[in-house]
Amino acid sequence: MATDFFRQQDIARRNTGRLVLLFVSAVLAIVVSVLAFAAALIALFSRDPATNAPDWVAATDPQRLILILVATLVVVVGGSLVRIAELRAGGRLVAEELGGRLLSPNTSEPAERRLLNVVEEMAIASGISAPPVYLMDGEAGINAFAAGLTPEDAVVGITRGAATALDRDELQGVIAHEFSHILNGDMRLNLRLMGMLHGIFLIGAIGYVLLRVRVTTLVVIGASLSVLGFSGTFFGNLIKAAVSRQREFLADASAVQFTRQPGGIAGALKKIGGLATGSRVESPNAPQASHMFFGRATSGLNAVFSTHPPLEERITRIEPSWDGEFPELPAEVIEALTAASPVSTAEGEARAVAGGDVATAVSRVGQPTFAHLQYAAELIDGLPEPVVQAAREPYGARAAVYALLLDPAPEPRRSQLRRLEAAADQGVYEETLRLAPCIEQLGRRMRLPLLEIALPALRVLSSWQYRRFQENLVDLVEADDVIDLFEWSLQRILLRDMQASFGRLGPRRVRHASVRSVASSLAVLMSVLAYVGDRNPQAAERAFAAGWRVLSLPEWRLLPHEACGFTELDAALVELDRSLPQVKKRTLKAAAACITADRQVTVDETELLRAVSASMSCPMPPILRSS
Repeated sequence: MATDFFRQQDIARRNTGRLVLLFVSAVLAIVVSVLAFAAALIALFSRDPATNAPDWVAATDPQRLILILVATLVVVVGGSLVRIAELRAGGRLVAEELGGRLLSPNTSEPAERRLLNVVEEMAIASGISAPPVYLMDGEAGINAFAAGLTPEDAVVGITRGAATALDRDELQGVIAHEFSHILNGDMRLNLRLMGMLHGIFLIGAIGYVLLRVRVTTLVVIGASLSVLGFSGTFFGNLIKAAVSRQREFLADASAVQFTRQPGGIAGALKKIGGLATGSRVESPNAPQASHMFFGRATSGLNAVFSTHPPLEERITRIEPSWDGEFPELPAEVIEALTAASPVSTAEGEARAVAGGDVATAVSRVGQPTFAHLQYAAELIDGLPEPVVQAAREPYGARAAVYALLLDPAPEPRRSQLRRLEAAADQGVYEETLRLAPCIEQLGRRMRLPLLEIALPALRVLSSWQYRRFQENLVDLVEADDVIDLFEWSLQRILLRDMQASFGRLGPRRVRHASVRSVASSLAVLMSVLAYVGDRNPQAAERAFAAGWRVLSLPEWRLLPHEACGFTELDAALVELDRSLPQVKKRTLKAAAACITADRQVTVDETELLRAVSASMSCPMPPILRSS
């Protein structure tokens, strides 16, 4: 059964509240334990001079206990807040701490190329930009993770064992599982969990340090804190298990739904069970990130506190007829852990699809299907190889985007090229001239997918290169004094993604809990959509009314053209992005009703809808023809 992206976002938000409650409970338990241990130690070291008995009066001195209480809270809460602030850097920080190596988008190493191809297909099919991929070279276990605060700053990490020992179907199943975490709001929850638990684990870490100091008093204190650290580990694993196990079942189910190949993800799980190293991750930072992995990264305390359901249960849910036996891995699979496996091609041909079942596309936000995956593979295969190769490296990616923005009319094009020659790197300018003829021949449905392929390479630009690239984009768009829908859509998707990658997209706090509170912003959006497609005034009024009915708001009239330009649309989308998931769902349903009111959907309308969806962090898969 298909899951609901917006409902899963709400569940993730509720789980965050549940996490905070569990964290507060754990902190209270640790504080009580610390006070009890501190009282015992004070009584032990502050004996009554007359009787040599423990001095419990000194141990329960209120000022002393308050001081210990404050110190404990500073360590636990302060440590958590510092770690949460660090993790605002997004998934890249986590991937690097776990020993990941960022893969170059234009790598030619077979196993790495196959992995990036699978991620690209998943990204295009999901309606999000392809996340950077990190390979954990030193890890022989079969595992993977997704990390980030939003889909825009997400990364995917995978062990060398998974990249080389899994066949393409199995690898696809694992990546689809991780994309489910990206799309269903699990990543943000996982990073918050990682940050909150850091403060709890600090107690034990301080105790371990003190144990190594050869001073009796400090050794005793260190031993006590180490024991308390065990309770922190206990609560940490309890909290992880409480919030993550059911999300793993959901991600498994979503992967099957996405790829339509239960044998892919089931085969990966079976290989974990049949491999001596299983899914174990050797990185010293793996324990704090254990809840983020595809499989159990550490041994844990026991099954009760495991962050993942048992392998047997996960496999049985996917393959009810499984005999319960893990296959013995053949020698070539074991060898694959140290030697790259050949690139395999996707079986079957992706059927070319076009057009616009928009209502279905909205219902599939965050939940791409096998048809979307086929469509993505077909699109990539249909792109000229020189263009694809260029889009996968920083010079060519910039050139491909510039070429997408070149005007077909001679005079504006000459003006654009003059500006580009003066401002862009010489090599990028020459590459733009080389790619332009090929890109001009692309069908319109291939324009945004080409942008999505180029995004990973653009993210590795230096800050200086990013600023120059951004300035050149604005120059190219404004060269003819007219911004068309494609230019706006491309800018919106591209700059939002790169702002997230370069840390310039600040936290988006929820401000609006109902459609009524964003009625004026919705009026701008519905008006813009109503005017798209060269409708006459009467048709635009009908389109606006069709979308507005879905919102169940008091009557509102179509805005005049001058009140709903791109500046007004940008401002409206900022407010709509600050709404609850269910408000965003209603918004997209209303948008779909608006553009389908005339029973025709143009390419401009589909590109605009996908840009609007991306602006609200609602990744929309490609719009396919209804079957």
